[in-house]
Amino acid sequence: MRRLSLGPVFTLLVLAGACTVGPRYSRPPAPTPAPDSWKTQPPWQQAAPKDAVPKGSWWQVFHDSTLDNYEQQLLRANQSLIAAQANLNQARSLARVATAAFFPQLSVDPSGYRERGSANRPLNGEPPTIINGVVQPVSPYTESVYTIPFSLSYEADLFGRVRRNLEAANASLQSTAADTANVQLVLTAELAADYFSLRELDAEYQVVQESVDVQRKGLDLVQSRHTGGIASGLEVAQQATLLDSTISQAALVQESRAQYEHAIALLVGQPASTFNVPVAPLTATPPPVPLGVPSEVLERRPDIATQERTMAYENAEVGLARTAFYPHVTISGSGGWQSTAITSLLNTPSLFWSLGADVLQPVVQGGLNRANLAAARAAYDRAVANYRQSVLTAFQQVEDGISNLSTLAQALSTQDAAVQDARKALEIANNRYVGGVTSYLDVITAQTTLLSSERLATQLRGEQMVSSVYLVKALGGGWDPSSIQNEQVHPKAGQIIQQ
Repeated sequence: MRRLSLGPVFTLLVLAGACTVGPRYSRPPAPTPAPDSWKTQPPWQQAAPKDAVPKGSWWQVFHDSTLDNYEQQLLRANQSLIAAQANLNQARSLARVATAAFFPQLSVDPSGYRERGSANRPLNGEPPTIINGVVQPVSPYTESVYTIPFSLSYEADLFGRVRRNLEAANASLQSTAADTANVQLVLTAELAADYFSLRELDAEYQVVQESVDVQRKGLDLVQSRHTGGIASGLEVAQQATLLDSTISQAALVQESRAQYEHAIALLVGQPASTFNVPVAPLTATPPPVPLGVPSEVLERRPDIATQERTMAYENAEVGLARTAFYPHVTISGSGGWQSTAITSLLNTPSLFWSLGADVLQPVVQGGLNRANLAAARAAYDRAVANYRQSVLTAFQQVEDGISNLSTLAQALSTQDAAVQDARKALEIANNRYVGGVTSYLDVITAQTTLLSSERLATQLRGEQMVSSVYLVKALGGGWDPSSIQNEQVHPKAGQIIQQ
């Protein structure tokens, strides 16, 4: 009779288990079709496939061993990255929680106690015992009770609630994995940008110091001429003023360098007070960055992958909200052994059990389920909008990077010519002053112009390197989207015996 009555129930569960309510996920299209090519042409020839950005270690494209060393320190010791990785580990564990619902939940609660019943205990409506017309008093009793009960419950996934929950958990896990990759990309790019900014300041300080040396010689010259009665005191004061101003500029450059050095110390996980970056003026040139086509950016950026996986999560949440409209079936059972004597606890007569099923069908909920479904759909629409916005932002950032490098390449070319012209002007001004043709003001003006031109050229080279870093970052930094595909969990048979 038990097999006959429970058989149809289990048959229904098996057939219904293949049903999953809610929308199937498919990635929405970008807001507009991706363009076939980038608007701005880069200031270099397109790189060959073998020159692609290294996977995972994109900074190696700059061929700077010192930068490589700092990046490795960052990967090992940066606390923000360690926190992001811990967040990913937590997400993996939380995703595994969702797989537990695929298996029956079994618990055991053994107990044993000894009790004495009062002689004056209430009879709870039972008639008193009467012998020969005499009501017999209630006797106290003492007994032991030993129980080993088991309870079993299992949610029948009739309409895919458990599966939708796991789908959402895996999408959330993959979103966290992509977010962790984006944290690493942001941090490593910030380190590279700070590193090249520091190197630019080293080169700029060298330029200023060379100007200080030149201006000291100029001051010695005009002081000597002033002693000989050839130069005026005004000329000496003008040259001294220029020299002092240039020394102040050198101090300000050193101050800026110290700020970048402290920032690098923070990124690599070291105290700023004990961290030191050896002086080495900037000599690097921007490498050719393989751009690919715009549509590839959608696959190469971890932040876009984060938004896409968030859409998948919200889509699963819509399906989960839909399951609330359908019956919720739980199969439960209990059993065990109970006896007043521990010697007979495991005997067959001490066995007890029960088996049943509970079906919960929402009928009237005051609009609760409809409101939850509407909220889930709105959250999905928000995720779609955020995804499309991230795509547009990616296109903008890449175009900005290409445009910046193209403009800087042109500006640096003309600025290098300006430096050469300024050097010639200073040489002519010195010769004319020594020859008594012009005043020393022309020399001071030429010195000031040369220093400004050389500093600007150095700054443009630093901006080139920083712009190259951010262009690589905008292209995804060599990130491989397949790295998050394996970030998902599945129910395993071994879990049926795990706590």
